[in-house]
Amino acid sequence: MTDLTIVIVSYNTRQELDACLAALAAHPPQTSHEVVVVDNASTDGTAAAVAERWPGVRLIRTERNVGFAAGNNLGIRASSSQYVLLLNSDTLVPDGAIDRLVERLNADPNAAAAGPRIVDGAGKAELSFGRMMSPFHEARQKLIVKLHDAGFAPVSRYVERITREPSNPDWVSGACLLVCREDAVAAGLLDERYFLYAEDVDFCAALRATGNRIWFTPDVEIVHHRGRAGRQRPAATELAYRRAQLAFYAKHHPAWVPWLRAYLRLCGKLPPS
Repeated sequence: MTDLTIVIVSYNTRQELDACLAALAAHPPQTSHEVVVVDNASTDGTAAAVAERWPGVRLIRTERNVGFAAGNNLGIRASSSQYVLLLNSDTLVPDGAIDRLVERLNADPNAAAAGPRIVDGAGKAELSFGRMMSPFHEARQKLIVKLHDAGFAPVSRYVERITREPSNPDWVSGACLLVCREDAVAAGLLDERYFLYAEDVDFCAALRATGNRIWFTPDVEIVHHRGRAGRQRPAATELAYRRAQLAFYAKHHPAWVPWLRAYLRLCGKLPPS
C-alpha cells in the first residue's frame, strides 16, 4: 500500500493535465505514492492521451461530467493510502513540495489538512485560504482578490504578506489540498451537492467539525494557472458558481438564502430551478 494518493480531476484540460503529470514525473515525491486521474467525460481526448503518455497513472473514466467534488470522491474511494492530495489539473508542483506538505501533517497530530502557497505563472500570490464563507467574509474575500488582481499596490502588499505567514485558516484551496484519509472519511468526503466551487470550503468546515486543524503552509509553493477552463465557458462557470453559492448558504446559513436569492434575481444571476 502506498502512503499517498494524488487525485487529479480533469475536464477538457488535456494540455494542462499533461504538463501537471510531466511536473510530477520530473519531481516525484519521495513519499510512496500513486497518481489517479479522474476524467470527467472530457471531449478533448484527455483520457486517451493519459492512457497513451502516462501508463503508470491510474485512469478512471466517468460516463458523464459528475463535477469536481464527486470526481475527487471517486479517486479517494478507489485508493487506500494514508494521505490523499487533491490537485487541480492546471497546477505545476515543484520538487519537494508534496513531501513538505506531508511533513506538515505529520508534525501536528491535530491537523487534518494542509495547503501550500499558490502563485500564478508570473509568481503572483493567490489568496488561497480564508475565513468560513459568510456574507461578510465572502464579500471581503472577493474585494481583496479583485483589487489584488487589478494590481492595487496596498492590497497586493497585504496579500503578499499574509501568504508568507503560516496560519490555521478555516479553509485552504482545493487546487492543492493534502488530507489525512481517516479525517476525510470521518468528514464524509466532499459533499457532492457542489458540482464546482465552494466544495473545498465546505470540506474544510467538515474536517474542522471533527476537532481538527487546517494548515496554510507558505514554505511550500505551487503554480496554478487558474481559470483557463472557466474562461473558455464563462456562462457555464458563472452558473456553476451561483448554484454552489446557493447550496452552501442553504447548508450553512439558511436564514440568508431568501436574501441571496433576491439579490441574484435582481442582478439577473439567479440560476434556474
